Amino acid sequence: MELDALLEIVCLGQNNGIESALKHYNDENRAMFKFDPADVEKRMKLCEALFQALDKGTHTSCQIMCLEALRILSRDKKVLVPVTTKENLQILMRMAKLDPRLNSLGEVTDFPVVVEALKCLCNIVFNSLEAQKLSLELDLANLLCGLLRKCKDQRMINDIRCFALRLLFLLTLLHTDIRVRLKQELQGLPLLTQTLESILGIQWTEKYQTVTEVNLPPLSVQETDCTIEALKALFNVTLDSWNVHSESDAHQFRYLAAILRHILLSKAPSADKTEELHSNTVNLLSNVPVSCLDVLINPSNKAMSANNNHMNMEAIQVILNFMEKRIDKGCSYREGLTPVLSLLTECSRSHRPIRKYIKAEVLPPLRDVSNRPEVGTAVRNKLVRLMTHVDLGVKQIAAEFLFVLCKERVDSLLKYTGYGNAAGLLAARGLLAGGRGDRWYSDDEDTDTEEYLQAKPNINLITGHVEEPLPNPMDEMTEEQKEYEAMKLVNMFDKLSREELIKPMGVKPDGTMAPLEETLHAQRAEDSSSDSD
Repeated sequence: MELDALLEIVCLGQNNGIESALKHYNDENRAMFKFDPADVEKRMKLCEALFQALDKGTHTSCQIMCLEALRILSRDKKVLVPVTTKENLQILMRMAKLDPRLNSLGEVTDFPVVVEALKCLCNIVFNSLEAQKLSLELDLANLLCGLLRKCKDQRMINDIRCFALRLLFLLTLLHTDIRVRLKQELQGLPLLTQTLESILGIQWTEKYQTVTEVNLPPLSVQETDCTIEALKALFNVTLDSWNVHSESDAHQFRYLAAILRHILLSKAPSADKTEELHSNTVNLLSNVPVSCLDVLINPSNKAMSANNNHMNMEAIQVILNFMEKRIDKGCSYREGLTPVLSLLTECSRSHRPIRKYIKAEVLPPLRDVSNRPEVGTAVRNKLVRLMTHVDLGVKQIAAEFLFVLCKERVDSLLKYTGYGNAAGLLAARGLLAGGRGDRWYSDDEDTDTEEYLQAKPNINLITGHVEEPLPNPMDEMTEEQKEYEAMKLVNMFDKLSREELIKPMGVKPDGTMAPLEETLHAQRAEDSSSDSD
């Protein structure tokens, strides 16, 4: 439909005509995201006319058509500049039930209007700087918290929750001040956690244990989308929450971690949606203080709790499977892989049962050492390949993860990765001379297999595998030829050094790299010191 004709119909203000014309326009432009620049003025006038029609009051079906048209038009940032006013936003807020004087959401027939008004607010806040400023003046975050409280324990209105949570996520993303206020003043963490619990209809067996039935049906599309929006909003609210300062904080985070464990053991309608759900769960778990993550491995029953060696590792296995899928994707490692590797590293560093389980899964006892550590399809091989990745952040976190699994012992790390793959981490940590990290771990030792012990004397420490012995080219040389080749090599290094193309380096006694002259000086100083003793 032509914009001129549509504008004329909307301005006349006849409900039946407006509804019919807008339905036709919406059907034609539902997937429209790029608009004709020549029609900007007409679209601005149409937006104003739609706000006026909503302000005057129309019946429900006509309101829905007006709001849907506004949502389509609000995708164009140029159109939003003149129509983003305090009065127009207040019209949308009133229709979205964002009014502290309302005690309920009203009739069920009003719910589609509420949803469409929230969708419009999401678009306008996202696309308009003026709307982002007005959201602070209008106290939109506080009103959204009130709306979520009205939705409490009502699973049939997840659409309202979904877009209220999306709008809250946008506000906390765009305004650090709102994020802090939501966390401290508006009690955003308990509110959003309870909202998440209500969306999923969680039932509890014990303090931090939810009912997780075997062969539970997948979440619905609506439940999945709503859960993802809640997880994203919670992520912003819980940023910088590594330190727990009170028992109430610890309880709140353990309560949240128990719900996140429930989500990890749940499935969405499709594999892609399940991955998205688990991705947001892992991101949020990274914000939970590591001391509260013991909830992830709570024993599933009292018989298991009597034996601390049999903890329920289902959630940890799901995270490991998710990590491997992200490695196999082979792209966007920094965004997609580093959060889960970071989470597993911190869990392994702080919780011994988790570390022992992950070690058994990722670094099982070595048997076949005929191939390089980076060659193969096992999880260990995939992680070792990441230790030499071009992205420094990915390389560091993969190496750190394996180092923690080895209890930060250099000899254990070299056994599984080879010196060549581990050199970057060891140089950064000042451990090229061997030793172990600063953190203390339990004294339980790894047991080597008979196959590994037999092959150990023949393993090349640099490559980390058994190599076929190569013929020595010097065996057939005379002493004169050997001396000639040695001097040629010395001259080559001397030339490269004088021209400063290379700089000879050495390892100091503390395990750090330094120029060769400095390392020799340090070694002499240490020798003289030991002699004086």
